Amino acid sequence: MQSSMIKTRPKYLDVSKIRLPLPALVSILHRISGFGLFLFLPFLLYLLHASLASPDSYVRYRGVIEQPLVKLILLGLLWAYLHHLLAGIRFLLLDVHCGVELQAARRSSRIVLAGSLLLTLILGVFLW
Repeated sequence: MQSSMIKTRPKYLDVSKIRLPLPALVSILHRISGFGLFLFLPFLLYLLHASLASPDSYVRYRGVIEQPLVKLILLGLLWAYLHHLLAGIRFLLLDVHCGVELQAARRSSRIVLAGSLLLTLILGVFLW
């Protein structure tokens, strides 16, 4: 009886072979996007200050914004903001027990991922 209860466990975990379910991926990306937004907050405040301080600082601001690397960073921050917003709304709905069933949770995860990417594409093209 005791031998049937003993489970064989792997001796190592190959992280590259673990496939996360979509809701778990959305949760992890929610945390990463929140951390990224927090990390780049001083940069965003600097850009806001530079755009409003004086006409000369606005010219410098425009020079910084025109660089392709800065545009790419701002596009990534736009995605992080939109993903964090949509995933946060999803988690608030889950907290009030709306959409906690497996299929509904998977559907809302797809909506969050697709919505954040689509909105980033639309707003990114508009703002680029």
